[in-house]
Amino acid sequence: MSKTQANTKVVTEDKSFGQTGKFVRENQKSLSFIVGAILAMIIVYIAYQKFYIAPREVTASNQMHVAQDFWEKKEWDKAIKGDAGYPGFEKIIDEYSNTKSANLAYYYLGTAYLNKGEYRKAIDNLTNYRGDDSMVAAEALGGTADAYVELKDYDKASTYFKKAADKANNKFLTPLYLKKLGLVYEAQNDNKSADETYKKIKSDYPESAESQNIDEYIARTEAKL
Repeated sequence: MSKTQANTKVVTEDKSFGQTGKFVRENQKSLSFIVGAILAMIIVYIAYQKFYIAPREVTASNQMHVAQDFWEKKEWDKAIKGDAGYPGFEKIIDEYSNTKSANLAYYYLGTAYLNKGEYRKAIDNLTNYRGDDSMVAAEALGGTADAYVELKDYDKASTYFKKAADKANNKFLTPLYLKKLGLVYEAQNDNKSADETYKKIKSDYPESAESQNIDEYIARTEAKL
């Protein structure tokens, strides 16, 4: 058998050969429709981002600065509801959903409610924040934990303080949230966990403000063990 005949035989015997091409030919219209639909979806998404979301993002950012000023001044009601023709954080969230500004407004609004003592509303808003900024995200988690402490839900408070400490991952916020976590453990009479948490502050963050008097907390918990 010649080499050419052998190759022809192999090709003929390999029943899978050519099946893909046959499938494409038989389903050309369907495949073209699918490809066209995918391309159309991509174009619509790009147009949505460019011509709808982007202008709304600019408007929301421009509208929000007055509410931020009120927030900085701790004028919580005006920050929440707005004033002098400018919207508060509630309206920013309502009118400019799906924008980065609206997402950030959840953090501001939740913190404002926390300071007003409206803890459920604080939790609802702070847990809706979905930002990438680790500092703000950590503060949102920490604020949620503070609200749960006020509601005496110590299990959830400890969960969120741990998340806040991990998310912050720095020498300023992490020891702060660890200390608050230790206090929550003490409130639950879990002195072993409290002691371990305080010792972590002493060993891992010796230069932090929280570490300066941490020996007092360690002594207190060890006396209860």
